[in-house]
Amino acid sequence: MNFFKYINNVPINTETINCIELEKKTGRNIYETICILDKVSQEINKKIKEDMDKKLEEFNFVNKNNLEEIFENKEQIELSKFYEKLPKSTSISIQCLLDGKIKI
Repeated sequence: MNFFKYINNVPINTETINCIELEKKTGRNIYETICILDKVSQEINKKIKEDMDKKLEEFNFVNKNNLEEIFENKEQIELSKFYEKLPKSTSISIQCLLDGKIKI
């Protein structure tokens, strides 16, 4: 699943969600639903990290220890800001469930 498609629909701030609505979407109790969302969230985290590492390799960041060069690279700073502003993976997984993008 390409999570970047769903990021615009995901609220950045914390929102209260009716747990009964989540249970209806999965057809399971709230604890099983949370376990499912946890697994999806971990997968999203993994994909975000892989994507970020791939983009950072373009800057050869992984092999450099020079902090001065890191601060001077504006493209790298913009990339960092983009990933910092992303909603949490748990929020993304919940929104995907509510939108019917997770098949259970």
